[in-house]
Amino acid sequence: MTATTDTGAADPKAGPGTGARPAAGRRRSTWQLGTAGLAGFFTALEILPRAGLVSADHLPPTSRIASALADEATEAEFWTAVGDTLTSWITGLLIAVCAAVVIGVLISVVPWAREATASTIEFLRPIPSVALIPLAVLLYGTDLRSTLLLVVYAAFWQVLIQVLYGVQDVDPVADETARSYGLGRWARVRYVMWPTALPYVMTGVRLAAAVALALSITAELIIGSPGLGARIAVAQTSQAVPDIYALVVVTGLLGVTINVGARAVERRVLAWHQSVRGEVVA
Repeated sequence: MTATTDTGAADPKAGPGTGARPAAGRRRSTWQLGTAGLAGFFTALEILPRAGLVSADHLPPTSRIASALADEATEAEFWTAVGDTLTSWITGLLIAVCAAVVIGVLISVVPWAREATASTIEFLRPIPSVALIPLAVLLYGTDLRSTLLLVVYAAFWQVLIQVLYGVQDVDPVADETARSYGLGRWARVRYVMWPTALPYVMTGVRLAAAVALALSITAELIIGSPGLGARIAVAQTSQAVPDIYALVVVTGLLGVTINVGARAVERRVLAWHQSVRGEVVA
């Protein structure tokens, strides 16, 4: 039997893994509450139009949206649009993450680079990606590259800023200790800077993943690039209101899936970090 203290905490001498149950229980409870909240939202969406509180022509009940979604799922063009959106999302995200990590590390390693680029970063970062749509259309038309330009620009800053914050968090004592042991600049980047910055980088990747999806769909909707956004625009032109909501639901499901996947990757990559180990030990 597991020994406990008066406060109810598990005895440290208890076997490994005994503290994992509370963490697993909390995650399961979070999933249950989240699912219940989503079910309540769709239940309200079914009731409001049928009760006459809102017009069913403008806000169809959940059953009509589900029917439209089922019809969409039988069409090959729908799955092609999903594939196009995911292609622009993952391609733009990978480009943005790789570029941001490399540039962020270089800025942090070169002594004068941080000061030289600070004003440029603060000037470019607040520019909304949608403001670049005319430029993207001018350069690439409705090609996939137009979407990638917007996705990369928006996701890049999410990761770069986190890299710079992570490097600032490096313990100067650890860095000086590495110097005293004769580690060169790039060895210190690998063994001191990168482990400290990695939790920040993963946070930036998670944020960038959500931003990249939003910009992919926005670009498709406005520019007309192939994808779910373009399909939403066609449904709007056709006055197919249930189809519009069905496609919006699909984008929401993609967002939830991407966020859950990003968190799972983050927990696996940072399994050694206290922020993740604390979830199991707590």
